[in-house]
Amino acid sequence: MTDSEAPPAKAPEGVSGAPALPQPVLEIASGYAFTGPALDLGALLWDGRCLPDVQIRIPLPMLNRHGLVAGATGTGKTKTLQLIAEQLSAQGVPVFLADVKGDVSGISAPGQENDRVRTRAGEVRQEWTPAGFPCEFYALGGMGHGIPVRATITSFGPVLLSKVLQLNQTQEQSLGLIFHYADQKGLELVDLKDLRAVVTFLTSDEGKSELKGIGGLSTATAGVILRSLTAFEAQGMSPFFGEPEFDTSELSRVAGDGRGTVSVLELPAVQDKPQLFSTFLMWLLADLFHDLPEVGDVDKPKLVFFFDEAHLLFNDASKAFLDAITQTVRLIRSKGVGVFFVTQTPKDVPGDVLAQLGNRVQHALRAFTPDDQKALKSTVKTFPNSPYDLEEVLTALGTGEAVVTVLSEKGAPTPVAATRLRAPESLMGPVDPAALDRAVGQSPLYGRYAEAVDRESAYEKLTAREAQAASSPAPAAPSAPAESASSRGRGRKADDQDSSVVEQVVGSGVFKSLARSLGTQIGREITRSIFGTARRRR
Repeated sequence: MTDSEAPPAKAPEGVSGAPALPQPVLEIASGYAFTGPALDLGALLWDGRCLPDVQIRIPLPMLNRHGLVAGATGTGKTKTLQLIAEQLSAQGVPVFLADVKGDVSGISAPGQENDRVRTRAGEVRQEWTPAGFPCEFYALGGMGHGIPVRATITSFGPVLLSKVLQLNQTQEQSLGLIFHYADQKGLELVDLKDLRAVVTFLTSDEGKSELKGIGGLSTATAGVILRSLTAFEAQGMSPFFGEPEFDTSELSRVAGDGRGTVSVLELPAVQDKPQLFSTFLMWLLADLFHDLPEVGDVDKPKLVFFFDEAHLLFNDASKAFLDAITQTVRLIRSKGVGVFFVTQTPKDVPGDVLAQLGNRVQHALRAFTPDDQKALKSTVKTFPNSPYDLEEVLTALGTGEAVVTVLSEKGAPTPVAATRLRAPESLMGPVDPAALDRAVGQSPLYGRYAEAVDRESAYEKLTAREAQAASSPAPAAPSAPAESASSRGRGRKADDQDSSVVEQVVGSGVFKSLARSLGTQIGREITRSIFGTARRRR
């Protein structure tokens, strides 16, 4: 008989002569008595006691309904991620984790038993066994310990890039127009120098006419974009863009023993660049959305993606950016991907996104200031009705304790349950840097992504074009003989072949839409860039 099938009226073990459990506890126990595969989170807390007979769990098929792990600093969010990631891996589900502080790498090594672990395991009736899990370690642009992760500028797209460069809405729309031109002309934007070359060309005497018919690019706006690119490069950001571009299908790998691979993106080397790494996480998710097929409801997720420091993604985000996030989260579930946002309070996540997060693990909140108290009241309102006084409970939870509500096997919210969480079985801390480097060097993926490649792209094409124009002799003054009808026809044909980008697309659906509304068209191109619907695949 499993914990979930235990008779609900039985008193908790170790409470001699205790009366039958109160009705609210029986209702909570019934709400988590799942029959199918599930992840074990911990045991119920009620009236100051831990009740190990009442196990709090998440049904495995519901992990692609997304979730939120929240709580103040130091309340145990990272260990909760580790606990969930371990069980997902053990059940054959790949996991992506962003390691902002550098303390998640321990998931690859067996944990160390000590008094605290033994005490916690006994309290929640956990059979604790030390275990490490199959891991791959990545680093943005190769900065830090990990296989380099890069993206091309083309695939990163104008909205994500605008977020990184901190452009306003007008500048973002102009950047979208630049991407549109580059796509039409076959100018590959692989790295930052490619983008700078295209912007410079479009503001030159030769290039100004290229965009004139569809809004143009003002010299002032181009100047802002170029200065932002220069400042971006000066901060050492160039290595993040280029080739070989990371193939996000690597995140969905399963190890030879059937366990899901845990992909850990090491971010300590770039934790002072929050706009960059949070936006890169969104690029990974958007790229997955593009590549993965529709699968509908599945017995277990194809991948669970933990989005740490989620508030950084939403800070100062444009409407187009927020709309893209909302659409990605709404639709990626049907591709078998679950997304968990990790942050301090639910108010860090926009309402349209929060409404789609069916699984909630809320660690303790602080209420030291008026703003804290306001955040606490807002958090309580996001939970279903509960027999708990949640304002009191959320401020009294200890480290490794949380208020939980998830989706049942039928998709309905479970009762709110204060929970003492299980202890992770892997190492609760970082592995030795030398061991981490060895793991990276021995990975079969390292040779695929280690060395950057700089092939011919927009910068080289425009530079060669400029050099050719400079070396060509000035044309002689033409005579003006009477032109025959056939030569006039040939001239028109040549002109057509050398037409501008506007003339090339004037008959297309893209141009007709753009003619109706420039803003609407740029929005569509931005969506294309994020979701990859017209991407050049690697």
